[in-house]
Amino acid sequence: MESGGGERMRELLEKLTLEEKIRLLSAENVWETPEIERVGIPSLKVTDGPNGARGGSFFDGTTAACFPSCVSLAATFNRNLSYQVGKALGEEAISKGAYLLLGPTVCCHRSPLGGRNFEAFSEDPYLSGALASEYVKGLQQENRVACALKHFLANEQDTRRFSVNEMISERALREIYLKPFEIVAKEADPWSFMSSYPKINGQHVDAQSKFLIDILRNEWKYDGMVMSDWGATSSIESVRCGLDMEMPGPPRQRTLEATQAALKTGQIKESDIDARVLATLKLLEKVGKFDDRKTTPEEQALDRPEHRSLIRKAGSEGLVLLKNEGQILPIDPKKTKKITLLGPLAKYAAAHGGGSASLNCHYKVTPYDAFTERLGKDVEITHSKGAHIFRVYADLEAGCVNSRGNPGFLAEYFMNLQPCDLPFRTEEFPRGNFTTLMNTHVIGCKTVRFSTTYRPPVSGQHYLSFSGLGPSKLYINGTLVAEQRESIKDAMGFFLGVQEEVRTQYEFDSSKEYSIVTETHPSPYSNAELYLMEDQCSTHIGLIEQSEMEQDVLSEAIDLAREADLAIVFVGNTTQWETEGQDLESMTLPANGSQDRLVAAIVAANPNIIVVNTTGVPVELPWLDRVPAFIQAWYAGQETGNAILDVLLGETCPSGKLPVSWPKKYEHTGCFEHFGLDSFDSRIVEYVEGVFVGYRWFDKMWGGEKEVRFPFGYGLSYTQFELSDVKLLGKISENVDDGVKVIVKVKNIGSIAGAETVQVYVEPPAERSIDRPMKTLVGFAKAELQAGEAQEVEINFRKDGAAYWDDVQSRWMVSEGAHAVLIATSSDPKDVKVRLETVVEVDFAFGP
Repeated sequence: MESGGGERMRELLEKLTLEEKIRLLSAENVWETPEIERVGIPSLKVTDGPNGARGGSFFDGTTAACFPSCVSLAATFNRNLSYQVGKALGEEAISKGAYLLLGPTVCCHRSPLGGRNFEAFSEDPYLSGALASEYVKGLQQENRVACALKHFLANEQDTRRFSVNEMISERALREIYLKPFEIVAKEADPWSFMSSYPKINGQHVDAQSKFLIDILRNEWKYDGMVMSDWGATSSIESVRCGLDMEMPGPPRQRTLEATQAALKTGQIKESDIDARVLATLKLLEKVGKFDDRKTTPEEQALDRPEHRSLIRKAGSEGLVLLKNEGQILPIDPKKTKKITLLGPLAKYAAAHGGGSASLNCHYKVTPYDAFTERLGKDVEITHSKGAHIFRVYADLEAGCVNSRGNPGFLAEYFMNLQPCDLPFRTEEFPRGNFTTLMNTHVIGCKTVRFSTTYRPPVSGQHYLSFSGLGPSKLYINGTLVAEQRESIKDAMGFFLGVQEEVRTQYEFDSSKEYSIVTETHPSPYSNAELYLMEDQCSTHIGLIEQSEMEQDVLSEAIDLAREADLAIVFVGNTTQWETEGQDLESMTLPANGSQDRLVAAIVAANPNIIVVNTTGVPVELPWLDRVPAFIQAWYAGQETGNAILDVLLGETCPSGKLPVSWPKKYEHTGCFEHFGLDSFDSRIVEYVEGVFVGYRWFDKMWGGEKEVRFPFGYGLSYTQFELSDVKLLGKISENVDDGVKVIVKVKNIGSIAGAETVQVYVEPPAERSIDRPMKTLVGFAKAELQAGEAQEVEINFRKDGAAYWDDVQSRWMVSEGAHAVLIATSSDPKDVKVRLETVVEVDFAFGP
């Protein structure tokens, strides 16, 4: 059945004309829903994104707090922490005048090459759903700010995500890809969902009633609103199939004319429109828009001390200690007089990944910042980059002044192909990068002139790059120095900072000034397979000084390592390499093996080495056997440098656990050659691994060549724990109120305070007729304990934890027989067998 609503909203719906209702089927602009002033329907502003409220500007907007990415949050296995982050994000959204936050992302990590994995929680649907539920509760209950649970459904890859057809079995959909959404829908009552771009088994999500009506509304009893991802509304039939609002506006599929025509032909009914509009009205009511809750008149940058503390705590708690031979960690500053900080990420704050999760942070703390501020007085700190990992030259910024006398560039917008008249609009930008995408003030422009006066800080034959979304030219002192005759091949990649560039060198004299001007025209077609990219202008100008580019940073790093008591190497990805819009090409660190060569060279020069990796995905580690300590730091938010140092010094005892399996090689994964760039020549991607995703796959591979390097749920501590005295209460039956309670004693048997995560898995009875995973996570609990302290933790699960999807009967089933209940601290098959095990019997097979 369709969603209901309060009498107040039904009465309001009846007052609307048909044209007004059609207006409410799509957004007014990029970030706002329509206002119907005649009947008092207010507008609602939305904002990206899952780890920070960016506000109305995609780039260089009002500063905002940057929280740890969702994969980092998942590594904490801490429900309360996820709730607190959700609550804080609600406060942040309000400061940007928004009452709907576009997040969280709960799509499962199918492949370690997922360009957007960092934005989602985990490979495991239960962990994803459990932590996302707390995030949503904190966001909605404390602040009445709606979430947009995304991306419903199967947005696991970014390669051709706007057109790809994903072939997924019903069982895999039910057990893996729908499951986290189902958990959040039932536990947290999310006020909105966001539909996804890809086709599933031949049709877009919004072009088939199966997902948005049959499953979401009828089976799960969801009573909220569904909006499209930006540009993901596929047709006018989506009104009938359950999509409430087309985003962004103005509409493309749901214009007044198209909707009226669809009514006449019977493609949709007015009752369909009423159902869609009612869902939007109910959302406005839930966030208080009818209760004089006004939009903040201007976006505010509120740098709250309590948010700083929360970000730092969540970031450090999400760090995962994966190796610590000889107890090289934690660092004792009293015994360490000289530390060298090496690697391309030592002076880079890996606060977030690229795309919708990026934002203009209030500030960002690099590892180098944290070390020098806290240890610089007592410990000698040296630094070398050690490796270049440029994918795109850094934006030209230093030494630039626009014609208004302000730092940066000036963009002038013209309606003609030649900028001969006065521009109809001008805007300032802080650096050599601009775009018209999502800028409602410059719709229809035909040319953009982008200019600055550049006084080089140093002389040299500097390395210069240039690119445009559409045909573009670059002039220096009036002379054409670079030209791009065609539109860029990948518009979305360009927009997200991964440009294909024209590169050259230019002789600059620091005593002179240079006029730098670009002229760029719109891309005439959507070379991103997304209509939003049509008729957009963008330009990027990058520059790297000659001395920086040609410096032998590897030799410098080796020399510093030889002289130091301790070498800490910071490796990983930047937003140029890990971003929405592009999947990763391989599991190797960028670029061209330079970071792997750096680590190998440093460990040869100084065996006292710690490697800190900041990525949102597992990477290959060819040097791991020679390195005594290894930490996975994810993207830990604006306090990333402090969060890392807190763990390195032992001020925070590491307690993070891997929310993903860590393969040795990409070839060992279940989706190898059936994901992203592997399938680039095909618009069809088959989910060949079925339900065997992540640890479910590696359980099958255990003991062989494809055995996982680090298992899901794994993570070390500076202390030790003991599990004992397991108790099993309750039962699994058809009764909805029945369930199993697992009680286990956890004791800290080490010498310092720490936290341990107890994980409960269910191993089903052997099935001849169906190939089931060896085990499935059904619950977890985190215990924080002082040295010597013991505590009982309780973990509950119900029949859905033991259920599987029966394709023949098209229903959930629970098998008859003994279900092993495995209590462990990781998914490692050896670990679950040496920890604790008990059994729950199911007397007969049944369907929940």
